[in-house]
Amino acid sequence: MTANTDQSSTPHHLLLATDLSARCDRALDRAAQLAHEWQAELVALNVLDPAASPDQALAWASGASDEQLLHVARQQLAHDLAAANVSATLRLVRSEDATTAIRKTAASTQSGLVITGVSCNETFGRLLLGSTVENLARSLSQPLLVVRNRARGPYRQVLVATDFSASSRHALLTAARLFPGRELILYHAHALAMSGLADASPHSGVCVSIEQTECAAFLAATAFPEGVKVRPVVECGAIESTLTRYVREHGIDLVVMGSHGRSGLMNLLLGSTAAKLLDWLPCDTLLVRDPTATA
Repeated sequence: MTANTDQSSTPHHLLLATDLSARCDRALDRAAQLAHEWQAELVALNVLDPAASPDQALAWASGASDEQLLHVARQQLAHDLAAANVSATLRLVRSEDATTAIRKTAASTQSGLVITGVSCNETFGRLLLGSTVENLARSLSQPLLVVRNRARGPYRQVLVATDFSASSRHALLTAARLFPGRELILYHAHALAMSGLADASPHSGVCVSIEQTECAAFLAATAFPEGVKVRPVVECGAIESTLTRYVREHGIDLVVMGSHGRSGLMNLLLGSTAAKLLDWLPCDTLLVRDPTATA
């Protein structure tokens, strides 16, 4: 099903949440690439953290004012963005926690996407240590892009994980809006109760056939903008293992996930295995919160 909607436009404003350290360089490069692609204005938010930057630590200890700290941060941001050929404005927050600052700044700048990064030796970057990314995914109205890889051009291979819920449909439509002209892979993994048993394999074909039928019904009931191409993929197995394998084998650039669903997909992401799942996926991840869900 196709339809013309007012959601066909890409964001006009993007928010980069960064501590201006090397761990956020990949997120900065991706934010610059998306700003170019979408002709969007970029805002960089730095939540002041003396432990994140030696410059900030020294300035903080010497009693520097917020304006002085902002000046140092602006200089570093200008240096970082020079090679990217993109301009950005900087917001500096000193007193609020990261989750609150990101959420408020995203709202005040009317940003349609929030971007942040992970480091190579930590599951989350310093800005997103602990429960911050979980809090953002649960409470942030805007989609949250967690950048892992270097930006080597626009996203080409975009996969949307689905459990056929309304939340995953919203994620699929968000991906179609943000990345027009690209074929989207709609991925569903169904775990058999007997998947760990030796005689489970005879049931896998039946499982896939049933899930493919449901997937076709899900697509038929989805009102896409004109021209959207979606290729469904259905596999049997646990989502955390099958999805990771598929991403690696097919060179997926971006995985898109909804925030709520009937299969517990985001319970995996936002629960005790959150760090492991985001760490296992060898690509960037876009978390799209269901607008009808409560925080």
